[in-house]
Amino acid sequence: MNVVDGQWHRLDVKAVPASAALVAAPALPTLLVMVLAGAGTTAVLIAFLAALGAAALIVGGATYERVFFRYRITGERFEQRQGGVFRNHRSIPRDRIRTVDITAAPHERLFGIATVKVSTGAQADEATIKLQSISREDAESLRRSMTLGDGSTVEEAPDEGVLSRLKPRWLGYSALTVSLMLVVWGAIGSAVGSFDDLLRKWGVFQALGGVVVTLGIVAFALVVAGIALLVGVVGAFLLSLEMWWGYQLSREPGTLRVKRGLLTTRSLSLEERRLRGVELGEPLPLRLAGGARLAAVATGLRDTSQDKKQPESKMLLPPAPRAEARRVAAAVLRDRPFDLALTPHPRAALRRRIGWALWSALGVAVVLAVPAVPGWIPVSFAVVLVVLALAAGIGFAVDAHRGLGHAMDERYLVARNGSAARRTVALQRENIIGWRISRTVFQRRADLMTVGATTAAGSSLYRVYDVGTGDGLALADEAVPGLLAPFLETTAAEKVSSSDGERPPK
Repeated sequence: MNVVDGQWHRLDVKAVPASAALVAAPALPTLLVMVLAGAGTTAVLIAFLAALGAAALIVGGATYERVFFRYRITGERFEQRQGGVFRNHRSIPRDRIRTVDITAAPHERLFGIATVKVSTGAQADEATIKLQSISREDAESLRRSMTLGDGSTVEEAPDEGVLSRLKPRWLGYSALTVSLMLVVWGAIGSAVGSFDDLLRKWGVFQALGGVVVTLGIVAFALVVAGIALLVGVVGAFLLSLEMWWGYQLSREPGTLRVKRGLLTTRSLSLEERRLRGVELGEPLPLRLAGGARLAAVATGLRDTSQDKKQPESKMLLPPAPRAEARRVAAAVLRDRPFDLALTPHPRAALRRRIGWALWSALGVAVVLAVPAVPGWIPVSFAVVLVVLALAAGIGFAVDAHRGLGHAMDERYLVARNGSAARRTVALQRENIIGWRISRTVFQRRADLMTVGATTAAGSSLYRVYDVGTGDGLALADEAVPGLLAPFLETTAAEKVSSSDGERPPK
């Protein structure tokens, strides 16, 4: 079916039973847990009636939305009408559309429907139209029409091929992703709180108390930390399996498309003309394993994901070998900016980071002194932790300084920083629209500055940290000639006036 016909269309009728399935999925396990925990008949009946009422409300809402929701696509605009009592008409010019995101959750896949989100990239709600839910065929036709023009001629357009596909061994790199571990630990903590009564009935908390008495608090803490790390790694692997299974990055005419997902499938299309560069991310555990991940720096992409269990929309590549990330970056950009040799930063930047490490170790010592002085924890244990904190801080400081660097060629500005979360960005020089130069008191004493390139894409500001003052100003002036000329002339005049003992003119 071609949805670009100028006619008003409804959502798919299967959206109604799909919404009922969405309610039933968590309700049935909840009732089962209540029965196993020995909840009374009255409590189980109340929970069942509550779930039934919630299902009725959601099914009623889905029916209401289908009755009063319309959308159409003309040659110039994408329009949406909704609401019976309070009506809303939203319209987006097609030439302003930046991304088309197709998502199919498990309950939607069961009924052959999908949710389509078309966005101009602006933060306002009016900049996004969401169709929940339409048939998978209509969703694909809509995506092709929005990104490739008239859907009737798409099949004739030459496909430029697949840039990257998932290799199963890459999932091992995702197991080292700390953000996914945090999601796993958060889910476990929430589950413990939800099933508190059941765990008490089975005597889990009482058994843990006996283990603490047997092992001692220090040994128990180490065991818990080890188990938490193991569970976090396994959970991160399983989350990554769900998020990235079936991953494929392909280039269609004028468009980059990312497909992925095991249970919830997702397809994101991004116009190449909106691309302003790429960012190579290397969190410490991933970097130690020789891995990296790749993200797009583009207009029209939200910088964060609303669903913390899903990667951000800007992600082009899951955690993978560093060589693969660099290869994909070169394929996406049709250039190799990451091959440039980076200019290291002054040793004064290293002294600053060592200073931060010393202050951090002092803070750890103060915190540990509170339980160590009364004897709540062994003093020797506290001393060991302080020494470890100091050694780790200095190690991070040295590594962060080694990671600092910048480079530039005819097309790209490349900047790298960080240790625990190292990032290297390649930004197109022609899309730098301004500079933000900052100098703290300590930076001025060390003759350093931080130079930030502003752009209308990604996080909007990409910094070159702790570069020498002269090198930083020269870099900014060379990257965008003439943009800093007034500032440089004023600075030179102030230096001359200061050397003559005169105050510069206001």
